[in-house]
Amino acid sequence: MKAGTLSYAFFPGCSLESTAWDFDKSTRALCQAVGISLTDIPDWVCCGSTPAHSSNASLAVALPMLNLQKAQAAGFSQVLTACAACYARLRTANYRVNQDPAEKARAERITERPYDGAVRVRHILDVLVNDFGVRQLRKRIRAPFQGLRVASYYGCLLSRPPEVVAFDDPEHPTCMDELVKAASAEVVDWPFKTECCGASLSVSKTGIVSRLGRQILSMAHRAGAECIVVACPMCHLNLDFRQPEARQGEPGLPDIPVVYITQFLGLALGLSPNALGLEALTSTAAPLYSKSAAVTGMAGGRA
Repeated sequence: MKAGTLSYAFFPGCSLESTAWDFDKSTRALCQAVGISLTDIPDWVCCGSTPAHSSNASLAVALPMLNLQKAQAAGFSQVLTACAACYARLRTANYRVNQDPAEKARAERITERPYDGAVRVRHILDVLVNDFGVRQLRKRIRAPFQGLRVASYYGCLLSRPPEVVAFDDPEHPTCMDELVKAASAEVVDWPFKTECCGASLSVSKTGIVSRLGRQILSMAHRAGAECIVVACPMCHLNLDFRQPEARQGEPGLPDIPVVYITQFLGLALGLSPNALGLEALTSTAAPLYSKSAAVTGMAGGRA
């Protein structure tokens, strides 16, 4: 990190350059708006995500470690990522090479370069809360969400396993709640904030994902939520894109907006829906626009 600035090497990962392009767009827009500098890791490669760690234990460490090596070679001591799966894989690589000398040596043979395990891996939530600060964010809010009831959904990978990834309470995380409150929205208390959405089963077991998604959406609705905020591309895919399938099993379950926390905060900062990629939503964004319309003049946005 450069002295006097919040500056990080940025690892977009594959999802943010494909299906989750709106997460990438809103993350970059939000960081620019608050003065957080992101520099893409030169020639970054896929972290391996689900396929590597389920099929090749060596690549599961070497692929994410290669990105950390590249960040370190570029002069960065910290890497920021937005994707929860990428965060988990990069953190796991650090954990493994620092805990097991044999694992470290094997990964270094694969990448053909040394690594000291010293690059810190940060998630965008961690940086916003612990580096930038909730108080500073609150000062910059231009379009507060007065009266909007929000369910913060963390999913599995941001808090478990706690010895590897957690920067928050693994059972009852609150960092996203703090950010939502900074935007003047009301956080609902609900028991499903760390339940699994089915993750990559979205590809192979869509029926299971529809059932899990329906349970999560239904619980959020019963808790009084008008919106769900997420910080994971798979969570967003399963709760937003597959929401029509999920609702088929529960007649009367309303269309609930599911947005990335970066999109949510971007709107509260006064950024335009287009700058945040909100046109990519399958679910409606109308409740967000209506609750901020008095300040931003965005009434009539995509419904």
